Amino acid sequence: MVKIRLQRFGAHKRPFYRIVATDARNPRDGRFIEIVGTYHPLDKEQQLKIDEEKALKWLQAGAQPTDTVKSLFTKMGINAKFTSKKQGE
Repeated sequence: MVKIRLQRFGAHKRPFYRIVATDARNPRDGRFIEIVGTYHPLDKEQQLKIDEEKALKWLQAGAQPTDTVKSLFTKMGINAKFTSKKQGE
């Protein structure tokens, strides 16, 4: 099963995350299939960057986003686009 989840980088108390598609059996910071975007919770200007095409591609392929990634997708409007495409089929 493929999951879309966060992969942690950064120093102690200065996190930044990659949003990646990975096999659910891999560890949190382990091997991944593709980078979908980045999330910098402490940076106000460049807090969230997501490649919409990659995100929608993985969601259509059946990848399950974690709760945090799902909320980030909702903030960017990707969940709404995915459900509208899904209902349009």
